[in-house]
Amino acid sequence: MKITLDLKSIIIGFLGAALLLSIISFKNNGDENEGKFKTVMNETGIVILDSQTGAYIVAPNMRDVGRVQWIKGDFYSTHKTGKDNKKEN
Repeated sequence: MKITLDLKSIIIGFLGAALLLSIISFKNNGDENEGKFKTVMNETGIVILDSQTGAYIVAPNMRDVGRVQWIKGDFYSTHKTGKDNKKEN
């Protein structure tokens, strides 16, 4: 049995294999950032946002470890009114 390959068949084979590998290795980048809670932290405070409901909690003063005070709020109502939910002393 003698098999002969012409240049056209080889090119089509390589292109088909490259297309198949690119389809198999395709990754949706949105999956890594999906989740219910988003957290942002820096040296002065922490914000935890529930991305499905818009509720959040904030610990604004993390430097005083003994007196961490969490403030609850709702992102949509805070955004609509433009007011912070700071606790008044």
